[in-house]
Amino acid sequence: MKKIGVLTSGGDSPGMNAAIRAVVRKAIYHSVEIYGIKNGFQGLIDGNIKKMDIGSVGDIIQRGGTILRSARCEEFKTDGGQNQGIEQMKKHGIEGLIVIGGDGSFRGAQKLTEKGYPCIGVPGTIDNDIAGTDFTIGFDTALNTVIEAIDNIRDTASSHERTFIIEVMGRDAGDLALWAGLADGAESILIPEKKDELNDIIERLKRGQERGKKHSIIILAEGVGSAFEYAEKIKETADLETRVTVLGHIQRGGSPTASDRVLASRLGAQAVDMLLSGKAGRIAGIQNNQLVDHDIAEILAEKHTIDMDMYQLSKELSI
Repeated sequence: MKKIGVLTSGGDSPGMNAAIRAVVRKAIYHSVEIYGIKNGFQGLIDGNIKKMDIGSVGDIIQRGGTILRSARCEEFKTDGGQNQGIEQMKKHGIEGLIVIGGDGSFRGAQKLTEKGYPCIGVPGTIDNDIAGTDFTIGFDTALNTVIEAIDNIRDTASSHERTFIIEVMGRDAGDLALWAGLADGAESILIPEKKDELNDIIERLKRGQERGKKHSIIILAEGVGSAFEYAEKIKETADLETRVTVLGHIQRGGSPTASDRVLASRLGAQAVDMLLSGKAGRIAGIQNNQLVDHDIAEILAEKHTIDMDMYQLSKELSI
C-alpha cells in the first residue's frame, strides 16, 4: 500500500489523538502517504479528506478529544452511503482505512472490507465494551475522572451524612461502574450485566447504619436505569434520603493518562503494520499486555463480559 486513511468515529475518548499520531507517524516511517478524514464516516462521504504529515500530529498526544473530529452517520449504514465513501477513497487513491472507535464504527469498517476496501479497527471507547481486548483507548482516563469525582463527592457525603447515588456512563457495559466502585469502596455497584435487587441494596445500607456508618456511595451504570428513579425508590421503600450526581460527558474529556497514551500508541502503530502486511477486516487489541488482532465479524458477534471475580470481590469488601 502507498496510501492509507484514518478516521475517528462515534463517541470521542481520551487517547484518540495519541492513536492518530501513532498511525500518521508509523505510516510515514514506512514511506506511506497518510490521509486524515474529518468527521468520521460523514466526512468520508463528503470527501472531507486531507493529507497529513509529521507536523499534523505535533503536540496532540496529551490532548483529549480528537483532532479529526467525530460524528455519527446514519447514511453510512446504507449501501449508497458506503459506495459514496468508496468513491471518495478511490478519488484520493486511498487503499486501506484505519477506523478508531467502538462497535458501531467497526460495523462500518466491516462493510467497507466486504466491498473490497481493507479496514482495520482500533478500539477507542470509554465503556471498555469491545470483546477481544482487555482495554479500550480512553477507559483508564475516564475511570480516573470518575474516581476523582467520587472522592470529592465522598467528602460531602461524609460531612452531611448522606447516601449518594452516582450515575456513570455504561449503556450496555458496567466496567466503568465496577472498576470505579471497587477502587472507591462503594457500598453498592449497579451494572447492566448483573442487576441487584433493590431490597439487597437497601439491606446493605441498613447494615451500614446499624454499625454506625453515616454515609454511603452507590455507583450506577446508566444502562441499569436512572439514578433519580433509584433514589425515589429507596426513599419510598426505606425512607432513606439520597442525593444524586450524574457525571455525564465530563467522563469523556480531559488529558489522557499515561496508560491510555501508551495503549493508543501501540494499537495505532499495530493497525498500520496490519494493513501493510495484508490484513483486513480485523480489530487490533491487547490481551495480557500482548498485542493481538481478531476478525471484526467475530468480535461484533461476541458479547463483552465483565470480570465476575471483581464483581464478587466488590460485594465481599462492601459488607
